[in-house]
Amino acid sequence: MINLEWFRTFKVIYEAGTLSAAAKDLFISQPGVSLHLSSLESFAGHRLFDRDTRKMVATERGTMLYNFIIDHMNKLEEAEHIFRRKSKAEKPTVSVGMSMEIFQHVLEAHITDLPFNLVTRFGDCPQMLQDLNNGTLDLILTTLKGTQHNLDYRPFNTEKIILICGNQTDTREFEELLSQDNRPALREWLNNQVWYTTAYDMEYLKNFWSASFEALPSFRPKYVVPSFASILRCMSNSKGFAVVPDFLCGKELAEKGIKLAWDGSPAVENTLYFAKRKNTAYPDEIKYLEDILNKNWPVDEQVLSLLD
Repeated sequence: MINLEWFRTFKVIYEAGTLSAAAKDLFISQPGVSLHLSSLESFAGHRLFDRDTRKMVATERGTMLYNFIIDHMNKLEEAEHIFRRKSKAEKPTVSVGMSMEIFQHVLEAHITDLPFNLVTRFGDCPQMLQDLNNGTLDLILTTLKGTQHNLDYRPFNTEKIILICGNQTDTREFEELLSQDNRPALREWLNNQVWYTTAYDMEYLKNFWSASFEALPSFRPKYVVPSFASILRCMSNSKGFAVVPDFLCGKELAEKGIKLAWDGSPAVENTLYFAKRKNTAYPDEIKYLEDILNKNWPVDEQVLSLLD
């Protein structure tokens, strides 16, 4: 019967290039590596590497085997990492998913003080929910609630979606149309402006537009940048419009590099949830992170006064 360790050894030899390097990576002796390889070659009935004094060069059969097993081996190694029993002396590692902006504004300054290891991933809510459900994430911050029965959601804050513009933007006509509540004219005027959005998520713009005009945006943003922070930097002391969460804008509004154009009507608010698995292995660590996020969530009086 084939030994799955032969495949692991084969994979490491293929990637390391020599028997000695593979032995070092696997923490076994070089004769042990040679034995695994010769056993696998005997099982396969073909030579998998051409040997020379400097490097192990995969044969055509060896390359075919590597390409066939690599995805499966990576999955098994990921499962090994996730499910192996941790020693009491080892710090636990908690994997968290959230937006890049929340990480930068709320959590980044505190990670060096955490009493456990942290792995952070950025992504959209559907993908993070899937990763939470399959065990590769332990906690996420999401505005979307999924249908998975093993996930627990707890609301912790809200974000309001607002329309901002650079302080060099001439908004006199816009303000006149807004005072008249002329929605068709407002929509047409905004369609002809310079727009910024993020590369990974246009849902904020779509939701704001749908609430205000009962339609999806009919324009293509001129500038698509990596993050909301990039939008704020690019728009500051310039022209253009963007739809962003309110908690990100306090500093820029206070410094008057941007200005609030409209808080929408009806207002668009998202509830942010802590989501975790009901049978999480890290309840104390997750509670620690939730407390940090609750305590340090930005409440900016500048934004609140403009929205009132």
